[in-house]
Amino acid sequence: MLLLLTGMSEHNYTYHDDSFSLDKTEGYTLLIQVESNTFSYAISNKGHLIAWSENHPLDELSDPQELLDLLSARYHQVILGLPAQNFTLIPKDLATVERIPHIARFLDVKAGNKVLAQALDDDNVIVYNAPGTAVDAAEEFGLRNTVFTSKGWLTAIAQNNPGSNDLYLNIENNRVEICYFAPGKLRFYNAFDFTGDDELVYYAALVAGELNLDARLTTLHLSGDVDENGSKLNRLAAFFKKAEVNTLQVLQLPKEIVPHRVLSIASLSLCASSEVA
Repeated sequence: MLLLLTGMSEHNYTYHDDSFSLDKTEGYTLLIQVESNTFSYAISNKGHLIAWSENHPLDELSDPQELLDLLSARYHQVILGLPAQNFTLIPKDLATVERIPHIARFLDVKAGNKVLAQALDDDNVIVYNAPGTAVDAAEEFGLRNTVFTSKGWLTAIAQNNPGSNDLYLNIENNRVEICYFAPGKLRFYNAFDFTGDDELVYYAALVAGELNLDARLTTLHLSGDVDENGSKLNRLAAFFKKAEVNTLQVLQLPKEIVPHRVLSIASLSLCASSEVA
């Protein structure tokens, strides 16, 4: 279900496998992850990542120039993840077509934003507002191919037996998403903008406190823009039992790419069978 209501990072990695060919795209899946002003893409073939590129101007989606051949090709499936500026989760039983517009009024929707509602998992619907420019770009590929950008990431974690003393963090562009599962069900999900490692630690500790988790017994699993021996991970490790990069792998990856770096976009492939209407 998808309802539509009107209302950069410094790095730029690019990878194309030698087997990638625009003549074979009808067998590929194109994954697009949209930010406020940029987007990244990944392409998979039979469960293998064969292309990945970051931080392209959003205009390239609606009026492609540099990526014209790649974005205008015919794919087996296209899955596009939209960002949320603000959001709320509601139980699926309460997410009726009549209620969702009333719930959307509690979001901080600014001029130019658009509000969407979509099933996040078997129990929850997410209602969120996204930049109108991002939604307009997504419409080029059909809104039925669009999901909330972190739906795949949450699905990947849920499918891999998260422990009751585990917190999962995904970091991109000074924004951290944090989720918690117990027992096997999503119990907490939120996102925070932060500046500096100390603020990152603060939000992780705040979430742990809200969930009554003892930091001395809690392990953090990090994905996204984080280095295995970097300052973010080391700073978090000083306050928790352990902080480590997330080794979960959704697609088969080339040795040049570490799993945690592409986990969020690669996990969009898990939304391939989702019915969005």
